[in-house]
Amino acid sequence: MCALASEPVLASRRPATLYLYAARAARGVGDGFAFIILPAYLSELGFDPLQIGVVATAALLGSAATTLAVGFLAARYDLRSLLLIGAVVMAATGLAVAHSQALALILVIVFIGSLNPSTGDIGMIVPLEHAMLARGAQDQERTRVFARYSLIGTASTAAGALAAATPDFLVSFGAGRLAALTAMFYVYAALGAIGVLLYWRLPHVEPRQTEVRVAGLGPSRRIVYKLAALFSLDAFAGGFVVPSILALWLFERFDLSLAAASLFFFWTNVFSALSYPVAARLARRFGLVNTMVFTHIPSSLCLVLAAFSPSLPIVLTLLLVRAALAQMDVPTRTSYVMAVVTPAERTAAASVTAVPRSLASSLSPALSGALLATSFAGLPLLACGVLKIVYDIALLLSFRHVKPPEERSTAPSR
Repeated sequence: MCALASEPVLASRRPATLYLYAARAARGVGDGFAFIILPAYLSELGFDPLQIGVVATAALLGSAATTLAVGFLAARYDLRSLLLIGAVVMAATGLAVAHSQALALILVIVFIGSLNPSTGDIGMIVPLEHAMLARGAQDQERTRVFARYSLIGTASTAAGALAAATPDFLVSFGAGRLAALTAMFYVYAALGAIGVLLYWRLPHVEPRQTEVRVAGLGPSRRIVYKLAALFSLDAFAGGFVVPSILALWLFERFDLSLAAASLFFFWTNVFSALSYPVAARLARRFGLVNTMVFTHIPSSLCLVLAAFSPSLPIVLTLLLVRAALAQMDVPTRTSYVMAVVTPAERTAAASVTAVPRSLASSLSPALSGALLATSFAGLPLLACGVLKIVYDIALLLSFRHVKPPEERSTAPSR
């Protein structure tokens, strides 16, 4: 009976998955407008691009710290309780930013809180949700489960990006611009409260004794550390063009309006969302690693071309093509990590691969802010594209022979 109590019963797995999907949607809406509103809000307060880059760096560093803490705690505590804490932190972050205008205070808030300068799914909640989803998924279904999770997250982020035009709408009715931007952080806090309600409905998932003994990584340590190192290179590259920085580049390079940026980032997220089911199909046919690499390289080439393009329509087209390809590695990467470690190591593996990513990505926004001030403002895009191609080649060479269970048991259909 104790062994059975440590796992959600089979009948409760589907409702639990639906609650996790719904919570991911609420969080995605918040992240979707936050990464656009944040640089606009900071600019309205009088901060320059370098200071905005430092704020993005602080947010990513804080995300890394909280994710690392979760990696140590998750093996000993109920996953549901930790998820509830994460949702409470999100609600508190929105309220705190709405009442802060000093740079030092904002740096502290974004470091401790959950504000995400990127559309990428990062933070303490991520490894917890990944571990919960993986518990209820069979090998053949795992990639599809994570593809749906990523699709829901990105589709909701797209809706959030569209909502980022709300301040312009409020201003047209006479509201002050700063007040309109501030109001969005109250909405962000409300979405955190919705997350609390959804996580409250989840079953308790107490750690198994084997997980408590491992309390981190065991037999899969070597492969996880190697993946973490490669993912860090990818994240460092991506940090040069986190959406907040990319939005700032579009604002300054092409004088793009907030409403136009909102619409553009809505469509980038729609294209990314539509790519996830395609990624799951490609992974079944060609394998997880091949899908990660051979969809990623063309997206990086689009970014390099955008850096040199003087025309806004061409730049936006290249960035939309990139959006349709760049995120196919998200569900496949998550599925791959969950597949090549033992069940007891999943939360730790998700954390250990996520923390270096957050740390690495936190270094580049400040550098990117400085590069934006140079004579060639496209340098952040160029640096990102080149480094990501290096990552893809290294990943293929290192892991093309390390197969997940479903690829070892059945040959890919041709």
